Amino acid sequence: MATLYLVATPIGNLSDFSPRAVETLRSVDQIACEDTRTSGVLLQHFQINKPTFSFHQHNEHQKVGHIMNLLAGGQDIAVISDAGMPGISDPGFLAARAAHRNGHTVSAIPGPDAATTALAASGLPCDRYVFEGFLPPKKGRKTRIEAIAASEITSVIYVSPHKLVRFLKQLHDFAGDERWVCVARELTKKFEELDRDKLEPLLERWQQKDSIKGEFVVIVSGKDYSE
Repeated sequence: MATLYLVATPIGNLSDFSPRAVETLRSVDQIACEDTRTSGVLLQHFQINKPTFSFHQHNEHQKVGHIMNLLAGGQDIAVISDAGMPGISDPGFLAARAAHRNGHTVSAIPGPDAATTALAASGLPCDRYVFEGFLPPKKGRKTRIEAIAASEITSVIYVSPHKLVRFLKQLHDFAGDERWVCVARELTKKFEELDRDKLEPLLERWQQKDSIKGEFVVIVSGKDYSE
């Protein structure tokens, strides 16, 4: 049986790309990429010359069948996202599930992950946590934020820069002034930033910023945590 590899890619620093990940991508027959242009830069940098095809949230359902056909034909396939581990708020879950159902080997090649990187650096409890990923844009968003505020364990949320202040405001509505929060920005990159504080002063700082750019992970403590 052929193998489907889920290969983690750097979230900002190319030095974080593991030798095993490079070796795996050089060994497979084809690579499914979230964005072939973005992945092309990475592959070129590491001199990985393999055929690629797109595999993203808008064509994932259609392309799973194509990947299964390739595996059935004996080809080893790697799935990579633009950054981080495929399947974690990125395409990959459907392909892994289908590969298992069809009797193929599935292997994850570990590496950079924004959620656990932010969690480890936050200084907030990480023995138990829930990964929320990106919240729904409209329907269900308020309910999810209310659940985060009520949670007894740490929550990890991906937040778009243009939604950060709104998210912190909504969280403040449910969680109040005293909740501990860490905003992690541009992890592993040149302008990496960790802003850790109680929610009220943290919200005030971000409201005062003229512009908010970058990629964000927000860590929210459980409701009973205190310092």
